[in-house]
Order: sequence, then structure tokens, then C-alpha cells
Amino acid sequence: MKISKTLITEEEIENKISEIADEINAKYKGEELVVIGILKGAFIVISDLAKQLQIDVAFDFMSIKSYYGSESSGQVKIVKDLEYDISNKNVLIVEDIYDTGLTLSNLKKLLESRNPKSVEIFCMFVKKGVSQDPMDINYRGFEIGPEFVVGYGLDYNGKYRELPYLAVLS
Repeated sequence: MKISKTLITEEEIENKISEIADEINAKYKGEELVVIGILKGAFIVISDLAKQLQIDVAFDFMSIKSYYGSESSGQVKIVKDLEYDISNKNVLIVEDIYDTGLTLSNLKKLLESRNPKSVEIFCMFVKKGVSQDPMDINYRGFEIGPEFVVGYGLDYNGKYRELPYLAVLS
């Protein structure tokens, strides 16, 4: 497996992060926001977003598993839970990629059961036409096709996460 082409450039990603940060800053001005990154893929998105947020913000991370073998079950098993109490807080879940929607849907329900003030979702990359559990993504980075992609947090066997762009692996 090797990189066959660049799908989204570093500059395009930087511009999109700035746009989304501006929207979040405007929406949550004067309010507290807890940004929850889903590990491992979202750590780069969170890092770049954090540098541009100008609001009262706290960051936390979750690590979840949602598969048996190579198939997604959609059931969320928490590997690392939140350290913050999110009750009565505005919450923004940040995910690297949205495909079937099963895991994210279950994660949102889990977090809503903890009585936050609000729960919104930011997905950097959204695969078109594959969602099995369509849901409202409040902040979308880029819509992409069905190709297997790496970079900007996405990996193949632990490799390629560090790429500052999104690439197709074939």
C-alpha cells in the first residue's frame, strides 16, 4: 500500500479549520465549551482547531472501540473516558472521519445521557453515501468519496497520521 494521490492539500485543510473555528467562536462567544476529541484520529484536528479558538474552552479526549474483527458493530466500548464532568456544559465532539455513523450516533447518545447543555459534532472528513445511521453533523470539513484515505490524523496500521494533507492509499 502506498500513497497514490493527494486528495485535499494542507492549505485547503488550514483554510477549512479557520472557517470552522470562526463559526465556533461566533456561536459560543461568552459561553463555555468542552471540546471532546475522539482518539486517535482527531488529535491533529483538535490541535489545529485549538490554536484558533478564542472562547472559554476546555479539552478532553475519549478513546472508543466499536468493532469486532474488521466489522463495525456501532456499539461503543469506552477505552478512555472523559475526565471532565460535562453536565450543563456545551459539548463539541470532534471526529476525524464520518462514514457509517453508527459509532458516532451511539457516542452522542452516551454523552447526552450525561446531561450536557448541548452536544454538537464536528467531522473533518465526511464520506458521502455510506451512512447507515444518518445524523446531523454541525460542522463539516470536507465531503470525500469512498477511497481509503490517510493523513491528517487518519492512518493505515498506525502509519501516515502525521501527513499534513489527506491522501488516497492504494
